[in-house]
Amino acid sequence: MRCSLRCCCLCSVGLGLLWLLLSVKVCKDIEDNQNKMTVQGLPLSPQEDIYSTRRALKQLEAWNNITFRCMQKSQQRRKTWLTVGICSAPGPHRSRLLPTLLSLFHASSKKEQKHLTVVVHLVGSDRTWLGETVAQISKLFSSQILAGRLLLIHAPPEVYPATDGTPEQPSPKEHYSRQNVDHAFLLSFASKLSDYFLLLDDNVLCAHHFVSHISAKVNAIKPSTWVLLEFSNMGFLGKLFHSEDLPRLAHFLLLFHKEKPLPQLLPRFRALLDQKESQVCRPFRFFPRNTSSTASHSPSDTAFDFKRSPSGPDNPPAAVFTDMKVFDVHFPWEAYTLDESFFWTYNISTGNHLTVLLNRPVTLRRVQVLTGTIVDGRYTLKKGQVELGFDPEGMPQFCTRFILLGQLMEGQLDQEVIQKDSAYNVSCVRLVVKASQASGLMVRHVYLWEDTGGETRQI
Repeated sequence: MRCSLRCCCLCSVGLGLLWLLLSVKVCKDIEDNQNKMTVQGLPLSPQEDIYSTRRALKQLEAWNNITFRCMQKSQQRRKTWLTVGICSAPGPHRSRLLPTLLSLFHASSKKEQKHLTVVVHLVGSDRTWLGETVAQISKLFSSQILAGRLLLIHAPPEVYPATDGTPEQPSPKEHYSRQNVDHAFLLSFASKLSDYFLLLDDNVLCAHHFVSHISAKVNAIKPSTWVLLEFSNMGFLGKLFHSEDLPRLAHFLLLFHKEKPLPQLLPRFRALLDQKESQVCRPFRFFPRNTSSTASHSPSDTAFDFKRSPSGPDNPPAAVFTDMKVFDVHFPWEAYTLDESFFWTYNISTGNHLTVLLNRPVTLRRVQVLTGTIVDGRYTLKKGQVELGFDPEGMPQFCTRFILLGQLMEGQLDQEVIQKDSAYNVSCVRLVVKASQASGLMVRHVYLWEDTGGETRQI
């Protein structure tokens, strides 16, 4: 009990210091240096635009000095090998950051985490969201915070360029302009934390042991031959830099924050530092979740525009079970979610199945089952079929009758339920393995479209 109380006290003191650092110290230092840090961003003439650019650069230098000095005061920490940087803003999907952090730390081993630092820039002026987010992160990741592996920063609204639009209805240009400034502050803060810097979005899934994978790729390439390595082909997600280049990149983003969105500025920065061709590292280790990410701030940034279409799948409430091997990373139910989660297994045998047992019988109009990776088509189900099940019985329930819907072609099936008698009162959708394979299997999606206009009837 005494040890438990001591641990609680230490956690409380550590979290209290973190909150004071975020809400008091940084804000106070920034207010003391407000004249140095304010970016007006009003280019009324070429001469005034030059002055505005100079003020922006001075502001970034002041921000860099203040944030790093505050971090040094909070804890003396050693330099790590990799820093992961994330910007996160309030939006309709308020819980997207927490699953991303969970995925990030869960996908890295304890040994890998010793070489890892995660910096989250909480952006925006919504103090309620800031308070709630800090409290949630502090509760879930107290051990990472106290170990110095997770740092939270916040730049107050006063240091951002002035905008012409309203916060409720900003223009697309103001969206990506603010996104660039958000990331300039993040890069400036992270420039002295590690040898390498990885840029992520706040709405991603991380593949297991991504730190070791990146380390292997970096060690296989001469450092002088690259400026930017790409571990994803989606927007700015999964971009790796040398930390020594971060101050220059931050200055570059502030100089051209109004010109282009971030995903378009990064290749130009790479070219300026004499890396003409992109270096894409496969297999990809980071995947966007299937929800709208407001951290990118740009409605024109199609790489992260995953808003659900009105004609998208319904996936009625259901339970998912399988007789294939299940690991503690990707579970069977993840194949039935509407985000980018998936179920992964290996060494499957003929007759193995993954079954979706619906909470109630439904009328289906379309079924889509996708297996394998998006980019290179690995881990597909070589031979399989999809069946519709009826008449559930027993405890736990299972369907007693199945009919064939269709065979997988190149690991995929996307089929309308044409025979209406087959569509009524469906209680199960089952993916069945028709030939054994020792290689891995990724069941990416099981999507169901419900026909709400039809009348349910007995067959």
